[in-house]
Parts: sequence; C-alpha cells; structure tokens
Amino acid sequence: MLALHSIPDAFSIAECKRIIAASTNVARQDAMLVGQRQSHNLRKAELVWIDDVAELNWVMDRLIDLVRGCNSATFDFDLREFAESPQIATYKASDCGHFGWHADIGAGSAASKRKLTLVLQLSDSSSYAGGDLEIMPAAQVVSASRAQGCVSIFPSFSLHQVTPLVNGTRHSLTVWAHGPAFR
Repeated sequence: MLALHSIPDAFSIAECKRIIAASTNVARQDAMLVGQRQSHNLRKAELVWIDDVAELNWVMDRLIDLVRGCNSATFDFDLREFAESPQIATYKASDCGHFGWHADIGAGSAASKRKLTLVLQLSDSSSYAGGDLEIMPAAQVVSASRAQGCVSIFPSFSLHQVTPLVNGTRHSLTVWAHGPAFR
C-alpha cells in the first residue's frame, strides 16, 4: 500500500491565500490533543475550524472530491463520512510551533474512526523554515511536499509530525475521512 499520496496544485495559490485571509478574522484556539488534552511539549499551534468561517463553505466540497478520488485510486478504505470540521493550523517560529510524532487515530468517538488524513499546504514554502510534515509509515521517514496548494493524503494510523519552525509562519489545513474500525 502506498504510504503517502500527493496531489500537486490541488488548490491554487490564490485559493490558499484566500483561505489564510479568511481564517485570520476568526478567533484562534490553542491546539489540543485527542481528548481535549493540552501539551505544548507535543503540540504548539493555533487552530481555526473552517465550520466557523462562513466564506470557506466551498472548501469542504473540494476536500471531499480529493479524498474520494484518492481513496478510490490508492487506498480503497471503507469511508463513510467526514465527522469533524477541517482545521486550519498556524505554526509560528516565535511560539516554537511544532507537532511531535503522533498518529491521528485516538480514543475519541470521532478520532477512533479516522481512516485517512488530508493535509493541504497553505503557506508559500519560502515564507518559513522548518515546519516540515514528515510521515513514518514504516522504518523510513517520508517528507510531504512543501509546495503551496499541494494536498498530502495518508492513512491516519501512520506516525507523522510537523518539525519545529525555525522562522516564519506555516499555515496548513487538515481534515479526516472516517469509516468503520479497521479489522
């Protein structure tokens, strides 16, 4: 099975800028872990949920189409819903933004049903240093594309991280596709 599927130019640069701009007008929340726990040692970022941003209603339809096509062609998982709103994460070097190694499947009612994770790179990669999305599907670490507008899709059970930001700010959007438990 392919560990990481990339879709270059899934969103245009203008669309990425539009998403970032719309999210800046919404109150941000400190990023939490599954179970509403907080650990800045593991994760330091600010979040906006796109369900809270009226002008981003169009984004979810695009994400659903991308996941549907990728899953059909690559993963063939039993997907049934999107039980959680997409989140826009902002990682800042000034806050030592990062997200240590973790898997997206957790003990929560929605988190336990996560099957695929989709991450959209919103920022221009030249606007920050560090902040790489790395996936470890087995013994080797794979880096996701830093190209603005690129979507990376991988199984939610894969270990992954966002390395610490060295300078600048990184914006990304994440959503999960859900289905019955793996057997």
